[in-house]
Amino acid sequence: MTQPKFAPIAQEDEVRPSYHLAPPAPWRPTRPADPGPGARAALPGAGIQGPDQGYGLALAKRFTSKLVLAPGEHADDVLRGAFAIGLRRAALYGRAPVSSDIELPLRLFGYLGEAPAELVAERHELFSGLAHSYDQQRSLAARVPESTLRLTPVSVGDAPANWRELIGG
Repeated sequence: MTQPKFAPIAQEDEVRPSYHLAPPAPWRPTRPADPGPGARAALPGAGIQGPDQGYGLALAKRFTSKLVLAPGEHADDVLRGAFAIGLRRAALYGRAPVSSDIELPLRLFGYLGEAPAELVAERHELFSGLAHSYDQQRSLAARVPESTLRLTPVSVGDAPANWRELIGG
């Protein structure tokens, strides 16, 4: 409804003209620290960024009671390794980690059931002290081939017969 001419209007209540802004220019990495195209490949061991990665730790802890550990193995080492591999798997799909991202490495290395003695010896070497070494976690995550990470936990099964091929060994 319009305002009558005889009614006083304060200056701050008057209708102001709108400003038409131009669309922003496209972003380009111009500063020295800006990661440019292909920067991820140029930083070995830097990992792959993904959304809400901290949630993967909560998911990993849910598997603590289901782990079947051999003597000398520690749940913290196993869960950190599964977490590192799970984050890489989630980042391949460009999403936050889900339960199957943690379940896949646990099944792959035979931690959710009975595993052959050779696999137990191999995983003991790979996971020993993993909870205390970021470099070792990144190395383990990089070892597993992308083709394995694209499998489902059900298709991997518990301690698969072709585990050497699946873990990149």
